[in-house]
Amino acid sequence: MENLVYSFGASPGVSAGILLSVYKILGMSNIDWIVLIITLLAVVVYGIFIGRGQKSNESYLKADNKMPWYIVLLGIMATQASAITFLSAPGQAYTDGMRFVQYYFGLPLAMIVICITFIPIFQRLNVYTAYEYLENRFDKKTRVLTSLLFLFSRGLSTGISIYAPSIILSSVLNWNIYLTNILTGGILLIYTYVGGAKAIAHTQKLQFLIILGTMTFAGYLLVQNMPNGIGFSDALYLAGKSGKLNVITTDFDWKDKYNIWSGLIGGFFLALSYFGTDQSQVGRYITAKDNTNAKMGLLLNGLVKIPMQFAILLIGALLFAFFSLKPAPIYFNERSYQFLKDKQPQLALAFEKEHQLLQAKFNAQSAAILAQKDKESPELSNTIAGFKATQNQVKDLHSRVETAINSSNFNAEKTDTNYIFLYFVRNTLPVGMVGLLFAVIFLASWGSISAALNSLAACSLKDVHLIFSKRQIDDATELKYSRVHTLGWGIFSIAVAMFATQMGSLIEAVNVLGSLFYGPILGIFLVAFYFKKIDGKLVFISAILSEIAVIAVYEFDVVSFLWLNVIGAAAVIAFSTLGLLFYRPKALNS
Repeated sequence: MENLVYSFGASPGVSAGILLSVYKILGMSNIDWIVLIITLLAVVVYGIFIGRGQKSNESYLKADNKMPWYIVLLGIMATQASAITFLSAPGQAYTDGMRFVQYYFGLPLAMIVICITFIPIFQRLNVYTAYEYLENRFDKKTRVLTSLLFLFSRGLSTGISIYAPSIILSSVLNWNIYLTNILTGGILLIYTYVGGAKAIAHTQKLQFLIILGTMTFAGYLLVQNMPNGIGFSDALYLAGKSGKLNVITTDFDWKDKYNIWSGLIGGFFLALSYFGTDQSQVGRYITAKDNTNAKMGLLLNGLVKIPMQFAILLIGALLFAFFSLKPAPIYFNERSYQFLKDKQPQLALAFEKEHQLLQAKFNAQSAAILAQKDKESPELSNTIAGFKATQNQVKDLHSRVETAINSSNFNAEKTDTNYIFLYFVRNTLPVGMVGLLFAVIFLASWGSISAALNSLAACSLKDVHLIFSKRQIDDATELKYSRVHTLGWGIFSIAVAMFATQMGSLIEAVNVLGSLFYGPILGIFLVAFYFKKIDGKLVFISAILSEIAVIAVYEFDVVSFLWLNVIGAAAVIAFSTLGLLFYRPKALNS
């Protein structure tokens, strides 16, 4: 692993003055470092303290079923809103507008269905995992198959979630990304391994409250730091003229990833599968005191998730307005661009000359639009037309720079989407706030990853290990195995993070990955709930055929990824129903 540490570690005798100058170059003052380290240490220590004294799997995996609704709510939101949400979503809006919010439009309806059907069954059976129900309804092989689909998809996506904050540490410290993956994943393992579900639930509460407060303040500072005294309404106007406030797009297109139809239908099926059958979410609400607390937490999540995601995406749209009025970098991933400059200096110089001319023109046109916006005249229309033409030229230049970087064999991300908000934070926000925002992205990541590791351990232990184990074990041994499984999945996820550098927008990558598996998993549960004549043999074969069909549809790029959830669920139901024409099941469990 060459160039393991680029700036630090070369000489143990580096003076404090040199270190301070390096910190300033990297955008982190001593105060920022103190804020970052104290915040992260406080959460780790709190998690270890609150989760101490675990003596049984009931406590380690289910927190003794004592969580009130507000802990359930914050746990569900913290598990869903990883660092990817806060790091990649603003960049997603900056590059593609706010239409990504439509992805969540099916969420509230899915929460209602889960509260009516899923939660009462899981609570009545007192399950450790969602897949225990499938053995009761079908058979062991269906339970194991469904759990394996979950384990594979969630294990991979957890690796991506580790990689997201690792980008930050790599950029801030100028360390190798592989080292930062190990550090990021390793630190959160401490309280996750020790404290289990109880530590996770209470740290998620603390983490999410810090996150919401900090992101709100960051949005406020973004508006306050707008160039030339531009206010919130002016920034919105400029973002709107650039096409970044495209919250709702009604055109129907199977291959369009984000429109109201894919959001309502595909998003509904994805949310139904994620919150109803993904153990990382099921594991949050089965820790609730009772049905009422579980349902309240889930329903409130459906109500507040869309406004929260809208606000995060709005930060990205406002960032576009911000960089329309002042010079933006030629490429937001500065390390990747520096590599291009070192390798192809003449090409980089040509890019920079073109970039300077376009940026000056773009900034001038942006200022002109705001100066003319109260005069709906032909002159304003012409200015807006020129602004959009220059915007397309800037986008084309960015694409050429990106292509040149990607063809230079530099081991980095395919895009700079994940660096846009990070660039603003490092170069604009005041001392102390920079460190706190870096801490926020770590905390968001830890909240989702810790819950995922706990759920992965629960499934691999309960749905695979203990099913195939031929000997009885006591509570103490089972608790020990739970910790071993947690540690094993932590190591696996860190290994996956090592390969995440080529995935582009992380928020999109993790959702595509989920959509490849969530549809068939959901289909199995829908058959279990609503098709009482279908048995385990039929649904097992149907699930395998459906997963093959989903992967084929994705490989041939037939539809956008959100529709894969619909296709996968519908295929399981269709194959199972058709199977009844050729096979008569025996008596079934209810």
